[in-house]
Amino acid sequence: MGNTLVSFQDVSWRREGRKILNQIDWEIKEGEHWAVLGLNGSGKTSLLNILTAYQFPTTGKVNVLGFEFGNSYLPNLRNELGIVSSSFERFSETLDFETIEEIVVSGEFATIGLYQEVPQAAWEKADALISKFRLDYLKGKEYRHFSQGEKRRVLIARALMNDPKMLILDEPCSGLDILSREEILQLIKEITQHQCHLIYVTHHIEELTEEVTHVLLLREGEIVGAGPKRDVLTEERLSETFKLDVNVHWENGRPWLSVKKPLNI
Repeated sequence: MGNTLVSFQDVSWRREGRKILNQIDWEIKEGEHWAVLGLNGSGKTSLLNILTAYQFPTTGKVNVLGFEFGNSYLPNLRNELGIVSSSFERFSETLDFETIEEIVVSGEFATIGLYQEVPQAAWEKADALISKFRLDYLKGKEYRHFSQGEKRRVLIARALMNDPKMLILDEPCSGLDILSREEILQLIKEITQHQCHLIYVTHHIEELTEEVTHVLLLREGEIVGAGPKRDVLTEERLSETFKLDVNVHWENGRPWLSVKKPLNI
């Protein structure tokens, strides 16, 4: 059994008296790649905010990559994490006029925009990542000219610049067409071969490629199931998670969902 990378023990979080997360017990071990699944409002974002140390739990104990909450300098934890989220679009005023090379290399400094001299070694590393992610055709072009799928791929390359121990992809396929989605999902193999542990957050189970080994299911701030992917993604648990009767079937190591019967509204 590998070392424990993430540990949540009896973690709860309340906002304005309302319990958003309730008694979460969760562990991620070395060598595991997790997906977090749930409807909007299930607590996924709050879980991520705690994991990335932007939010403290109301009760419970948290340890992420050896950083124990309450006994560690948590800004240093964020240097060990890579994060990609569609919420990065709020930085578009800065990103829009930067080239792919400038955006990817900025991941070395965890900044949006470049504010210091970049060593030659960092430019070379950024160039290697751009090639690895098959984005050479965008060299010299500005972010504002990229498609949504290209933008997400560029941001994933950027997140890997500082060799994070863990990469969090927060709904990276949101708003993408099916081709762009599959291009993003192809990168997951590259990511897991990068000696990087993955946490993939979504509400679409068909995005869980074979590289994802474990799943956490959330419903209204509570765990419905957590563990190896095939054990957790049962029709019973998924129906409970998504609040309607569903079928699940598997193709090429990926689960697919269909609704058994429509809702009577």
